[in-house]
Formats: sequence, structure tokens, C-alpha cells
Amino acid sequence: MTEAPRMRADASLAPEISLREYAPAVSVPLDLATGQALATSGVLDSATPDPHRPGHWLLRAGSKVGAVRVPVAGRPGPGTTLRIAPKTPVRRLFFLLGFSLDPGRAWRHGGRDSTVDTGAHDDVVPALAHAVERQIDTALRQGILQGYRHVEESALVVRGRIREAEQIRRHFGRTPPIEIAYDAYTPDTAENRILRGAVEALLRLPGVPGPARRRLAHQRLRLADAAPLVRGQGLPAWTPSRLNVRYQPALRLAEAVLRGTSPEHRPGELPLTGFLFDMNELFEDFVTCALREAVREHGLTAQLQDPRHLDTAGLVRMRPDLVVYAIGGRTPVAVVDAKYKTEKTRGGYPNADLYQMLAYCTVLGLDDGHLIYAAGGTDGRVHEVNARAGHPRVRLHQHALDLDRDPDALLGTFRNLAAALAARLTGTHDHT
Repeated sequence: MTEAPRMRADASLAPEISLREYAPAVSVPLDLATGQALATSGVLDSATPDPHRPGHWLLRAGSKVGAVRVPVAGRPGPGTTLRIAPKTPVRRLFFLLGFSLDPGRAWRHGGRDSTVDTGAHDDVVPALAHAVERQIDTALRQGILQGYRHVEESALVVRGRIREAEQIRRHFGRTPPIEIAYDAYTPDTAENRILRGAVEALLRLPGVPGPARRRLAHQRLRLADAAPLVRGQGLPAWTPSRLNVRYQPALRLAEAVLRGTSPEHRPGELPLTGFLFDMNELFEDFVTCALREAVREHGLTAQLQDPRHLDTAGLVRMRPDLVVYAIGGRTPVAVVDAKYKTEKTRGGYPNADLYQMLAYCTVLGLDDGHLIYAAGGTDGRVHEVNARAGHPRVRLHQHALDLDRDPDALLGTFRNLAAALAARLTGTHDHT
């Protein structure tokens, strides 16, 4: 009698779980080990046993979107696939990503060149697989990039120079082999290793469509002379140059793939493999990069994650997302914080955001602070902070960014804000 509910719950384990970013929790049949793995993984906003349905867990997605595969403890097979769909349309999500990867170039072309080709896909992983394969195909169209790589090895013939110290240490009194060092002209470069690593990571993901999987397998063959990445080691370093300019869009996207498929998604005893975007980070990167480019047009500079302290003892650290400075980089002009939050049905945005911005303004000695949200109906709202007599009033501005707007119109929002900041600095306009 007591075993029946557990067995039924195990037998009914869902082969695929579909959630939506920040949507209400969904009750899903899961075994204990899988539920606990998801609860401790950081993939979800919350994962708790359902008090009303034995053998079920309440799963709620947070800001991370994409897909992961969760193996079932003690069972062979692929396990359960967890998919998390974004609130933002996939085409716009990849615009934000493309802009953040190369903001300078995207800004100069009005955002058009930052649009990543996702085909007709409206799911994150298929769109990502399509985009990466197309970028790699474009990069390799003129042939595989080759470069010089320093090689040290044991050989039967002399090539390059003899490593005398190693020769004596390893083979004193014996030849061959000979310890040599030379520079090889080879396709085994950092750039090709990164592209191959991204292809192999995508081929391991759940939900990659058959046509995209076949094209990715073809790209892996083209990159076969590049060494595979070693799991757990950092990505090889590459330097932008005129020689690899055709590779650069593919490299930036490939690095985003490899960061999103990192081993950190493997907590506990159950390894989780997949790809996840953190929409909080993506939105913050887009807002700060776009505004930094916009203020440059007015001769201003901007510092991302500018480190500060709230107290004189330096114990309470603060990191505003963006601080805009006048020419010379010493006088703060404005402070900006990006919040991937939508306005609540009642009461507007959280008051805690206003308190945080007020702290930033106080430390920086600014009269105005700007909060930029992902959506909402109160764009342009200004809160004037009560101040004692003799103290300046601080104004906290709340901006709502409509992410579904055309790229040119979306970037125009930042141009308008940058122009207002510059005008307020010169005293020609009272910014509200």
C-alpha cells in the first residue's frame, strides 16, 4: 500500500517538461533525486515537493531560458528534458545577444548588423543551433584559418631547435628521441578550437532539429584538424586582427554558447547538460552597452559596474550597472541601473529599487538617477525624494523599455536619454 504512490509517480515521470520564464509554478511528476537536483541546480527559480500531489514537484522558472537534460537516477536512457521559453520573442532575444557581443559595430549600423539569423525557429535551442551553424559556415567560406603554433615534442628527427635542457634531463646519453621546439603552421588555432567546441556542445544539446544537427556535424568535419577543448579548462585566448575578421562574429557567438553550456549546470549526483541564457544578465549587458555607445556621441564616457562603497569604512560595497562621466572621466553625470523586471499589476515597480538608486545618487553626489526596466506602463515616471531644508532634491527616473520594438526605435530610446543627459550637463535643458 505504501509503495504504490511512489511507483506510480516514478513510472509517470515526464519525458519533457515545458516551463515559461517567470510563469506560475507547474506541478510535475518527478522522482526524489531528480527533484532535488533541480532544486539545487540554480536553473529554476524554485523547485519544491507538491504538498497536494505525492510524487510531484512544483517547478517555477526564473530568468534562465533554454533547455537542459536531466538524467533519471538509476535509470538508463536520456532522462527528462526541461525546456524554459522566454517571455521575450526569440528573434528579439537574439538581437539583444548580438548587440551585446559587438556593441560598437552594431551601434554604427543602427542595430541591423547585430541581428542574429535564427531562421524560422521560435524556440531557444533550435534558433541557437541554426544561428551558430550559419555563422560558422560564413566564417569558413573562404577556407580554414591557419596560424603558427609553438610546439614542443619528442621526435626522431631534428626540426626547429633542440631543447637542450630537456634532452639532457630526459634522455641523457641516448638519442633518439630528440626534444625539439618549432613553430607549426596549422589549422589547430585558438579560433578553430573555439568553433569546434561550440559545434560539439550544440550536438550534445536536447532539441536540436535534425537538419541543423546534420549541418553542425558537417562543420565539425571541416574543423577536425583543430584539437577538441578540454573539459574544465578555460577557453583558448584569441586576439581580434585583420586575419580573423571574418571569424569574429562566429567566435563571439561560439563563446556565448560555451559559457551557456558550462559544467556549472551539473550539481549534486545528477549531471545536467544543456544551454541556458540568463535574461537578467542579457538585459543588463544590452542596456549598459547601448547607453555607453549613446553617450559617446556627446563626448561623455561610461564605466560599467563602477565599484563604490556606501560607508566611509569601505565595508558596504556597491556596483552601479553604469556611471556616466563628463569629459576627463572624473565628474559623475548620471547613474543607471538595469532591472529585468516588469511592472506589477498594482503598485508599480518594487520600492527597493528606488532605495538602491537613492543610495547610488547619495554616494555619487548626483541629483538624478535612472532605473531602466524591461517593460511597464509608467515610462517616464519621476519620484522626487523628500529632502530636508538646505539639501538638494534627488529625482529618481523610471524608464520602461519595450523589447519588442524595431531595433532602430529601441536604440533611439538610448539616444534620447543620452542627449538629455548631455543637455542637462551643459545646462541647456532641464531633464525630466
